[in-house]
Amino acid sequence: MRVLHVISEMGAGGAEALVAGMALAGGDVGWESAVASGGGFRVDALRAAEIPVFDVPVARRSALGVLRAAWAVRVAVRRFRPDVVLAHNVSASLVARLASPRRPVVTVFHGVASADVPGAVRVLRRVSTVVVTVTSAHRLSGLSVVVIPNAAFPSVPSADRATVRARLGTPLDVPVALCPARLEPQKRHDVLLDAWAQIPGDAELWLAGDGSLRSSLESSAPARVRFLGTRTDVRDLLEAADVTVLTSDWEGMPIALLESLAAGRPIVASDVDGVREVLSGGGGVLVPRRNPARTAKALRGLLHSPAARSVAASHDGSADAHTLMKSYDELLRTVLEGR
Repeated sequence: MRVLHVISEMGAGGAEALVAGMALAGGDVGWESAVASGGGFRVDALRAAEIPVFDVPVARRSALGVLRAAWAVRVAVRRFRPDVVLAHNVSASLVARLASPRRPVVTVFHGVASADVPGAVRVLRRVSTVVVTVTSAHRLSGLSVVVIPNAAFPSVPSADRATVRARLGTPLDVPVALCPARLEPQKRHDVLLDAWAQIPGDAELWLAGDGSLRSSLESSAPARVRFLGTRTDVRDLLEAADVTVLTSDWEGMPIALLESLAAGRPIVASDVDGVREVLSGGGGVLVPRRNPARTAKALRGLLHSPAARSVAASHDGSADAHTLMKSYDELLRTVLEGR
């Protein structure tokens, strides 16, 4: 089965990590995979694995941008000749349908802000053959959906804890919280920084990500906050950190948190959407959304107590990449059989 993934970009986000993992693991379930995107560092790994990649200009929510992206995806479809298109998120689904009117377009819905859900449903109703949600927390009224929870693909660090910390100039005995998230409004770094101002001692907060809010966040950040920018070595950072923290207003099912659990790092995260599902079997502490005081309390309880971290990090390990790939394979083959 030939599967073309369509996604806006292939940078540091969770959806991008999922696409890269699925494309690289596709051969395990009999797929020939290709990826059409606006590029990003993950494309290098795909090329190294001889997976076809196609350049697509990012649509940027403009009519002209959508048409340009659709034309580029049409070229990819003609060259790769997929049996099915797997489109990640709403704009990619619209582009894929315009580019390939007759092929099945299966949408993977990674999540949008609640105010954008009705508009997303209207688009997906028109363009998608099937819609997959990555968490049962997503409610798309009026759409029949298939739920396939996200999973983290196996990875190993390229450097040990001491080496990573030495590179960043952080002593081995300093507690570290890692927030792997784009510096955008959804992620509510302002809440996290307010919480961090309530953390005593020499603990450090590492912010791995970049975005439109970086300048304003840097100007308001309390002491002991490190802005690391976009990173390609998040697995190494997890090896060196003690706790992962995420204070988002909304989420799908964050790959960063699944990767944290796989690395044995406990999590402090806002009690929203798929985050609740990620931590349903253990693995960390849920805190109320937009609550710096409760976030700070949870961080204090884990950063300075190895025993508490060990207890919090235990989880049922239910999300695995093999199950994810089997689920998608069964779905796509069912879609093709029903044509």
